[in-house]
Amino acid sequence: MLAPSLRLLGAFTLSMGLASTALAQTPPPVAPDAPEGEHDPIEDFAWQESGAGKLGDRAEIAIPPGFRYLSAAEASRLVEAMGNITSHKELGLIGTRDLEWFVVFFFDDIGYVNEDEKDELDANEIADSIKESLEYSNEMRKERGVSELFFDGWSIEPRYNETTKQLEWANRLRSADGVSVNYNTRVLGRKGVMRVILVTDPELLDATLPKYRELMSGFKYTEGERYAEYRSGDKIAEYGLIALVAGGAGAVAAKTGLLTGLLLFLKKGAKLIVVGLVAIGAFIKKLFTGKSD
Repeated sequence: MLAPSLRLLGAFTLSMGLASTALAQTPPPVAPDAPEGEHDPIEDFAWQESGAGKLGDRAEIAIPPGFRYLSAAEASRLVEAMGNITSHKELGLIGTRDLEWFVVFFFDDIGYVNEDEKDELDANEIADSIKESLEYSNEMRKERGVSELFFDGWSIEPRYNETTKQLEWANRLRSADGVSVNYNTRVLGRKGVMRVILVTDPELLDATLPKYRELMSGFKYTEGERYAEYRSGDKIAEYGLIALVAGGAGAVAAKTGLLTGLLLFLKKGAKLIVVGLVAIGAFIKKLFTGKSD
């Protein structure tokens, strides 16, 4: 049986793909230590506590004091130990020593994303695309007996930092079970996009974000993978910044009217076009435990 520090972290599902769902169950404010004399299995993982964590051959993240890092295989093992499904495509995981909050990295090998839409991130238009995508993906959710999801506005409107090449946004999602906050970061690279998922207690999100952004200042692509190192002939992504926010390939299908293609994609992949969910309270507790209190 897992010790409290691991067991109480909760479950979050990280489904892979261009259009994927990441459901993060609320971790406790602080993961408690195992009772005295009881071995804490979280210490069985191969934690790295200094230097830089290697995110495959794509990038690295500096490990500040008070943080620790797991490489790809160990990150997948921890995700599974938390009781979650994993595709074993995690590149790494970094978090505070007590795992009050942590970050999981994935890479979407979609090619070079042109940033020419950086001044066209119209929150209202993107919201319409998300709503349309959710309308079709909700058909699949109903078939699976899962509550439908509805877009409920922005917590942070989409914004792109041309210096750091980071795209950031946060929206609210509503279901019959409650409301959730969906926080997202995408870091553009030469050959694709690093997908960064923050897992924290939603009540601590506002306080965590400055620390998270400071942590992400230590992220960098390796030589040959940086956005500025693009060379003629490199693979170009089939969509841009707007579609990254709206949901990747599925949003393109919706925007261009290829709704039949979108529906087939959803049926084949059984994946929802929403990324990086940080869930709130009773909603996510009920989702995973069937209990609301």
